[in-house]
Amino acid sequence: MNTLKRLDQNPILIPNEHNSWEALAAFNPSVVRDQKGFHMLYRAESTPQQIAGVERSVSSIGYAHSEDGIRFTDRQLLIRPRYAWEGFGCEDPRVTKIGDKYYIFYTALSTYPFSAEGIKVGIAITRDFLDVKKHQVTPFNAKAMALFPEKIDGKFVAVLTAHTDLPPAKITVAFFEKEEDMWSPHYWRNWQADLNSHVLPLLRSPNDHLEVGAVPVKTKQGWILIYSYIKNYFSSDRSFNVEAVLLDLNNPLKVLGRTGSLLIAEQEYELKGNVPQITFPTGALIQGDELWVYYGAADTVGCVATMKLKDLLADLTKQEPISFVKSETIEKGFERYNQNPIIEPRPEFAWELKGTLNPTAFYENGVHILYRAFSQDETSTLGYAFSKDGCHITERFSNPVYIPREDFEKTKKPGFSGCEDARITRMGDHLYMVYTAYNGVIPRVAMTSIPVKDFVAHRWNWETPRIISAPGVKDKNSCIFPRKIEDEYIILHRTNRSIYIDFVDKEQFLHGKEFLTTDYLLMRPRTEYWDNIKIGSAAAPIETKDGWLLFYHGYSDPGAIYKVGAVLLDLKDPREVLARTDVPLLQPEMEYEKFGFIHNVVFPCGVVVINGKIYMYYGAADFVIGVATMDLKQVLQVLKSS
Repeated sequence: MNTLKRLDQNPILIPNEHNSWEALAAFNPSVVRDQKGFHMLYRAESTPQQIAGVERSVSSIGYAHSEDGIRFTDRQLLIRPRYAWEGFGCEDPRVTKIGDKYYIFYTALSTYPFSAEGIKVGIAITRDFLDVKKHQVTPFNAKAMALFPEKIDGKFVAVLTAHTDLPPAKITVAFFEKEEDMWSPHYWRNWQADLNSHVLPLLRSPNDHLEVGAVPVKTKQGWILIYSYIKNYFSSDRSFNVEAVLLDLNNPLKVLGRTGSLLIAEQEYELKGNVPQITFPTGALIQGDELWVYYGAADTVGCVATMKLKDLLADLTKQEPISFVKSETIEKGFERYNQNPIIEPRPEFAWELKGTLNPTAFYENGVHILYRAFSQDETSTLGYAFSKDGCHITERFSNPVYIPREDFEKTKKPGFSGCEDARITRMGDHLYMVYTAYNGVIPRVAMTSIPVKDFVAHRWNWETPRIISAPGVKDKNSCIFPRKIEDEYIILHRTNRSIYIDFVDKEQFLHGKEFLTTDYLLMRPRTEYWDNIKIGSAAAPIETKDGWLLFYHGYSDPGAIYKVGAVLLDLKDPREVLARTDVPLLQPEMEYEKFGFIHNVVFPCGVVVINGKIYMYYGAADFVIGVATMDLKQVLQVLKSS
């Protein structure tokens, strides 16, 4: 990957001991260019002074001008604390020009000692860098806000870091119909009420931190947003990295690509200063065929680093080709997608913070995936993702699409509860979903449905769920056959560590409750094989000319390991088992399968067939999601030889 190269002239901005307002530090520059040259806004730290009875350094915002973007002169104090909401400092400006106005967002400090409640965003608007009008912007904790340099679909658009001092920090996007919305409390109350919908999920770990860097830069491929990514933020070995993300031109909430670290503290002026070992990006411009990134170093001075724009865009738009990796331990089994896991928890979202796992899926112009998510309070809900090619996730919702609604799936005691391990079956124009409804006391099977057209259009008109398993019985791992046999619906479920099969009439299936029984035992664990402790169905069976192909998981000892196998059932009477794999087709091998919330788990709940190839979607170590493939013909051959 390409990286930023520092200018030999660094640092280009240093404190001026002759000006008390910027004698301690001059850093975090933001630069805008127009026909009058380059205008720099920067954070300045003063010598200690008395503020509300406290003697301390105070931040304000300076202005400087340049003809070449490197040598800045005419430095002057532009924005200083004036109102109560900014009384203890004005920090880290980001400046954008739209029309004849310069919009300057900055961090406003209203309390000391500093606290999250007193750290918000302010805005200053000017036409000449002389007369400035100010407003408080956010009523909540936020920092590092920047306005896109042109309207998108007729709207002003800004990117900001919400809850910066209430981790996890979230880089977010806001759209404004008119200028006044930027400082409207009414606008921000509505915006914050659905905060998840505005988030760019860029955090890789809850141990990290991030912040908006520069005003976005427009290219033909998309908006480039330079931002600060701080690894191990809460420990002594934290590291400030400069990274970039590419956003869709028409919908900047859509992430097209991102880089790793482009710059990290290495030079003496970055390693030593008021706050050592910091490179913090605050400005970006395209200069010829290069991207110039302005950044603060060690919270003391301002610097510039550059790279070829084409090189950065190549890294941002690069996609690894799809390939699949053969198993290391199974001769004839599933091959893993080389870029697994395809879904991981996003630390910005509390509802999936502790795990994303056990996905169900169906195909309709691509693969629609519903996955189980563990929340911070251990409630299970269902999230949605979509893959056009079956591997790359091209869309993923920021809020769950199915949540606990009934008493039988709402917690009755602290701990795990909710809607778990769904399996979807398509029959006609409806999708029928069964899942484990858990109230913290006993797991039971619940069923709901939704029209296919509504699901695909993301209209989540789910039927009211109902319990279909027997009262007082622990039951789970249910799935529904994709068609009726002799006018009866067929449902599988697991209780007593075994798989049972039920045949129900139309009235029971569409309206009945608590109708599952243990009258027909389909399969039990085999003490001498890999599935020797307990078993459960994985996904709705696939109809083939040789029989119903059912994948199932087996829990085995020694090792307490979840593995995956297959069974072939008779087409006319699926109570008859025709073949069963002697060895697993998938078992934990990769690090993400062996180590997680629960170690040594591969647990599929979704299977689709695309062009004769089976795509199996599975939870790995109860924490992330992978996909693996195998030719349908090969699976049948393995079964026939078992």
